[in-house]
Amino acid sequence: MRVLLVGAGGVGTAITRIAARRSFFDHVVVADYDLSRAQAAVAALEPDGRFSAERIDASDEGAVTALLQEQRCDVLLNATDPRFVMPLFQAALAAGAHYLDMAMSLSRPHPERPYELCGVKLGDAQFERAADWEKAGLLALVGIGVEPGMSDVFARHAAEELFDEIEEIGIRDGANLTVDGYDFAPSFSIWTTIEECLNAPVVYEAGRGWFTTAPFSEPEVFDFPEGIGPVECVNVEHEEVLLVPRWVEAGRVTFKYGLGEDFIRTLQTLHLLGLDRTDPVPVPSADGSGTVHVSPRDVVAACLPDPAALGERMLGKTCAGTWVKGTKDGRPREVYLYHVVDNQWSMREYGCQAVVWQTAINPVVALELIAAGTWSGSGVLGPEALPARPFLDLLTAYGSPWGMREQ
Repeated sequence: MRVLLVGAGGVGTAITRIAARRSFFDHVVVADYDLSRAQAAVAALEPDGRFSAERIDASDEGAVTALLQEQRCDVLLNATDPRFVMPLFQAALAAGAHYLDMAMSLSRPHPERPYELCGVKLGDAQFERAADWEKAGLLALVGIGVEPGMSDVFARHAAEELFDEIEEIGIRDGANLTVDGYDFAPSFSIWTTIEECLNAPVVYEAGRGWFTTAPFSEPEVFDFPEGIGPVECVNVEHEEVLLVPRWVEAGRVTFKYGLGEDFIRTLQTLHLLGLDRTDPVPVPSADGSGTVHVSPRDVVAACLPDPAALGERMLGKTCAGTWVKGTKDGRPREVYLYHVVDNQWSMREYGCQAVVWQTAINPVVALELIAAGTWSGSGVLGPEALPARPFLDLLTAYGSPWGMREQ
């Protein structure tokens, strides 16, 4: 297997460090708009001829198609932010390569009732091309990070082995991570965090389908395992709600994120000031010679520390998981399937902070299953469309076991 990895940021770099310990692939081309960043990701590995670095503009579909063909890559792994999903997705199809990503094509709100009805949903643009992928006999495995990704595998596992009927599936994400020296330092891309937290959350209910609510709605306190403890979680827009109901029968599906009051207030302030906008606004140049156009959200991202560089200052654990309620053998059952990463462990073992490492391990596991033929298919599929047990067993074999708690 030859892989084109697009994006050498925190998650992309963690992917190279995890994959370097495995033998299932022949070569990984690490490509980034900033060639030096791709080169640094490769140079940080032990001398390994299976990795090389290239420069690529992820927004240039033609250039990505050409690079895939030039490097004879079988698969494109997208480790960029969601703005670049569609050009990379379409380039893979044009080049005859399989495709994996960790976030799906962007949503657009309903023009009149954004907090009641869905407009363009996450992933709609990709699912519209599912027939083309099927016709080509290619697999686009979408949303195979940690959330979405591992959380979707948990949902499939619950349906396959733990429940006869499922009343509700709720993805619940929480942490007790702190960053020394910073009052506000997100542990993941602020661009993506703003996108998912300030958009209208989507909820699924059988018989009603998908609908939206106001941001940060339905707060609840969820008790996370392994010493993290109670964290208040709120509704957030996320791919699992759009993916799980396509393949797993459930009465209700939600995603709730443990953000904390201070974090929510900061995001609300950014929105109030218009600093969450992605469309460029005119700004007088520093030398007074004219006007430049900049995206306010890009400015916010540039002003904050790089999440991938915070590992040495971080303490605590992060938990991703799937809470499931239903019946088994005629009796009520409620479980929480989860995966916890301690930042001190991930820094010591891989030199990567916990959140990016937890995201990165899942597409590597998926690639190995695809290389072995254990996971296969064509079209646009979510992780819950494929058998869960091989993924969970291989995840454990990677030295990163998952857990289950009866509620």
